[in-house]
Amino acid sequence: MDFKNKVAIVTGAGQGIGFEICRLLVANGAKVLLNDVDSSLAEEAVAKINTEGDESCIAFPGDASEITFINKMVDTAVGLYGHLDIVIANAGITLFGDFDTYPPEAFFKVLHVNLGGSFFLAQAASNKMKLQESGGTILFTSSVVGHQALKSLAAYAMTKAAIEMLAKNLVIELSPYKINVNTIAPGATLTERTTEEENYERVWSEITPMGRPAYVSDIADTALFLVSDKAKHITGQSLVVDGGWTSVSTLPHGIK
Repeated sequence: MDFKNKVAIVTGAGQGIGFEICRLLVANGAKVLLNDVDSSLAEEAVAKINTEGDESCIAFPGDASEITFINKMVDTAVGLYGHLDIVIANAGITLFGDFDTYPPEAFFKVLHVNLGGSFFLAQAASNKMKLQESGGTILFTSSVVGHQALKSLAAYAMTKAAIEMLAKNLVIELSPYKINVNTIAPGATLTERTTEEENYERVWSEITPMGRPAYVSDIADTALFLVSDKAKHITGQSLVVDGGWTSVSTLPHGIK
């Protein structure tokens, strides 16, 4: 897939899935603003991507749930390159907790980051894309828990299901401007965070029909297709990438 002359913003991309998406976009010709709330993580990620003096990837650290920062990030991309073609709202947080004791501060933080950040990034980006003859592409990151319930994830799962409905609703709002909007829903994925969990890979390998959790490349390859010109007639859809787990929904046990 050719992303030459394309400009992209990817949030929550200091490591894991977001990082791999940025790496592949740059490898295929795109200019990328890589965002992460952790500035050192963002800078390290960009250093890994920009090889041989290339500056196709730019670190843009900050809180992707704050509206002022979102607007600054979008304005910077357009100011640097003159246009904005791709926005991937990948930033999100997971705060586990039993439903009966889940604290309000955790609930509203999850909503603020996962929903507010995605909603207002899409708003700011689409307002720029509407001015472009070529339109643009927006991709949200959901999760299999937006499709299948898992204990202690009520608030998080609720936000992920809501993001998928947001994508559907934006079909009405943004299609007239040649802007397509989709969602990717990763299943269990081996990242820097999950590999630190005891038994994570073994448990998910046992209950995933394809025999293993996803690699970050599995998710990133799918994301690249959905934001490519090959997928411009796909909009309002959610694509689950989980090795078949939601088809059987065997619940995980033994992960600590």
